[in-house]
Amino acid sequence: MSTSVKVAQAADIATGGKLLTEVDGRAIALFNVEGTFYAIDDVCTHDGGPLAEGELEGCEIRCPRHGARFDVRTGKALCLPAFEPVATHQVDVRDGAIFITLND
Repeated sequence: MSTSVKVAQAADIATGGKLLTEVDGRAIALFNVEGTFYAIDDVCTHDGGPLAEGELEGCEIRCPRHGARFDVRTGKALCLPAFEPVATHQVDVRDGAIFITLND
């Protein structure tokens, strides 16, 4: 069973903002989409690019290396060159703090 880990305060990530964090040695990209927080692995499934360094537009993050796009809510790859989804993780906000639980 995975443990929930506090990674940030909700007030520290503006709407449309993102944060790179680490949970259990794993790089996680955290996004604020209109007040709802989503977490995915910070690794493009095409070539391992750092997704947190890409541009967030609505619910889509674009890999800065080759332009692959992913839905941060579902992890689904939205265009080539990526076709495999990226792993998503559970996010909970409690008393203004953001907690992430890794999905295996």
